[in-house]
Amino acid sequence: MQLEGTVLSGSNNIFEIECDDKDEEGSSIIRSCSFKSKRLKLDTKYYNPLAPGDRVVIEIESAEDEKGQILSLIPRKNAFLRWNIKGRAPQLLAANLDYIILVTTPGEPEFRPRFIDRELVQAEYQNLTPIIVVNKYDLPEAQDMDFQNRLSIWEELGYKVLRLSAKTGEGLQEFAELITGKLSALVGQSGIGKSSLVNVLDNSCVLKTGSLSKKYGKGSHTTTKGSLMHIHLNESIVGGIQNVYASIIDTPGVRRFVLNGIEADDLALYFREFEPLIGKCKFGTNCKHESEPGCKILEAVEAGHISEERFESWQRIRDEIKTGSWED
Repeated sequence: MQLEGTVLSGSNNIFEIECDDKDEEGSSIIRSCSFKSKRLKLDTKYYNPLAPGDRVVIEIESAEDEKGQILSLIPRKNAFLRWNIKGRAPQLLAANLDYIILVTTPGEPEFRPRFIDRELVQAEYQNLTPIIVVNKYDLPEAQDMDFQNRLSIWEELGYKVLRLSAKTGEGLQEFAELITGKLSALVGQSGIGKSSLVNVLDNSCVLKTGSLSKKYGKGSHTTTKGSLMHIHLNESIVGGIQNVYASIIDTPGVRRFVLNGIEADDLALYFREFEPLIGKCKFGTNCKHESEPGCKILEAVEAGHISEERFESWQRIRDEIKTGSWED
C-alpha cells in the first residue's frame, strides 16, 4: 500500500512523515519511516537527503502500521540550502516553502547585515520569497542610525522587513497574518530568537530556547535539527479569531552561512539592484566592476543608486567565494 506524505523531521535516515491518510478523529497519521533501499536516488549528493517540507511516497503493509518505508521523493517546488563545510556537501534546510523568514536582531547577538545579504542571495538564487524579520526590536540598539539605515536599504530594494519583539508583542499581529495558512521556514544565527518567536505565536508549543554566550555574544545551538510544526496561532495575536493555523519549519541556528552553487563572477546577478545593469558595462559581461571605465555598477554607486553598504557587501561576499574563507 502506497501513500504520500510530508517530512516533518529526521535524523540518521529515520524520518517522521505526516501521511495523507487520517485517523478516526480526522487527524493526519504520523509514521516513522526509513528508506526502502539504502539511499534515495537523487541527482545531487546532499549532506542530508531530505528536509522538512519535502513530499515523499511511502509504502506500508496496512493502514494500521506505525512505520513505513520511503520509496521516492516527489519533485520539490523549491528548497533553501547552504553549503555544509564540515560535510563538504549542500545541506537542505527546508523545502516547498511559501516564505523563507530571515531572522535577525539589532543586538544580542550582534547585528550582522552581511549574514542577511548572503541569505538573501541564496534565496534569490533558489527563487524563494524572503521576509526579513527583526526580532528583539525592543532593544536599545534598534534605534542606532546605521542599523535603521540597513533596514531602509533592504526595504527600498523591495524586501519586506518586519520589526517585532517576542518579549513585548510588537509586530506579532502583522507577522501572524503573513504566515497564516502558509509554510514558512525560520533561518538565522544561533541565539537569534527563532524558537522564542514560535513559543509566543503558539503558547501551547514549547520549544527549548538558549542563552547567549557572555564571552562571545553568540548563541548556543538549541534547535539541533529542522522540524516542521503546525502551530495554532494565539487568538490574542490574530484579533480573537479561533482556529487559525500556520506551518513553520524551525531550522538549526548557524554561525556561518556559506553560499551554495553560486560562482563569484555570477554573484552580482543575485543582488537585486545590480542585476539590471549586468552586461551593460563598456566591457560587457567581462567587467569585474572594480575600476573599469564605463562600468555601470560603479557609476550607479557613485550616483547613489546602489548603496555603498551593499556594494561593499557584494565585494566582500565575492572575495569569500573566491578564497573559500567565510566569516562566522
